[in-house]
Amino acid sequence: MIDLFEAALEIQQFLLERNWRFCIIGGMAVARWGQPKATQDVDITLLTGFGDEQSYIKEILTRFDARIPDADGFALENRVLLVSASNGTPIDISLGAIPFEVQVVERASSFRFAAGVSLITCSAEDLVVLKAFAGRDDDWVAIRGVLISQGPKLDWHYIDEQLLPLCELKEDPDTPVRLTQLRRQLEH
Repeated sequence: MIDLFEAALEIQQFLLERNWRFCIIGGMAVARWGQPKATQDVDITLLTGFGDEQSYIKEILTRFDARIPDADGFALENRVLLVSASNGTPIDISLGAIPFEVQVVERASSFRFAAGVSLITCSAEDLVVLKAFAGRDDDWVAIRGVLISQGPKLDWHYIDEQLLPLCELKEDPDTPVRLTQLRRQLEH
């Protein structure tokens, strides 16, 4: 976990120095809001908007090593820049632009993980939405941990309000149903 904290602090400092809007999502946010999860990388949402992504990508690549050939081309096509921290830890930077991603960053807050390690992470509700939308098996395990840890504190109206339109875009009516079923299962 020390390598992850070092990598997260390194990318966070880089982004803060530029006054770029961002937050940490993924496994490190799960460690804050849910049950600790073994994670191998640092996941970031960086607000770039649409059309100016290349300037962000270029500047990041002057400081962080790309993990794949043509990382900038991959990032422009897939909206994820794959780089490494100086200690070799993978960092996945999602290039955020849609209104939900803007809200995720605006709602983010700092959390002290350990002495000298305060990181800006997404809210518990936004983490549930992000994980449900991704929908992989390990995402559902993470959601379960967040529901167990945060349960009644979660703003379910907000979660539903954000998740439903995203799932409609993906033509995925099953995810909201699955989330409701998991919530009810854990409430009983």
